[in-house]
Amino acid sequence: MKSIYKKYFLLLLIIICILFYYIFIVNHRPVEIVAIHQDENYSFVLVKNFPSSKSNKIAWWIENKDSLARQYGIPLPAPYGGFSIVFFSISKGYKEKGKYDRLCFIDMKPPKNCIDKEKIFSVTYSKNRGTIFTVSSGEYKIESNNKIKKVN
Repeated sequence: MKSIYKKYFLLLLIIICILFYYIFIVNHRPVEIVAIHQDENYSFVLVKNFPSSKSNKIAWWIENKDSLARQYGIPLPAPYGGFSIVFFSISKGYKEKGKYDRLCFIDMKPPKNCIDKEKIFSVTYSKNRGTIFTVSSGEYKIESNNKIKKVN
């Protein structure tokens, strides 16, 4: 009987180790910026290996916003100061327009100038709302005490 429990315990331990390894690897791969497309005050950033959790996405933005401004000139605010940066997964590459829900870029020549809309994160700024981070679970804002608070 003890032998069966040892086997189950060992199997469970192996599964837990594999899970932790996978989570660690997925959350610690460097983000790869594949391309940036600009449309007035909207920036579309195509990425690979973006962090998966809400807090890691926001932390990545805070850590990299200055280098994004230096290297890529984003955000590019409108005359009134507002901007939007939308991060899309580009894991499947550029596609032809064909499909219903694709985002096509006018700064590229067709036919392969579109992507599937796999939005993973966005950062918007307006004078009324301040900086808002949007992820699949909703909108968030950083409060004065550096805590992340859900907006809606």
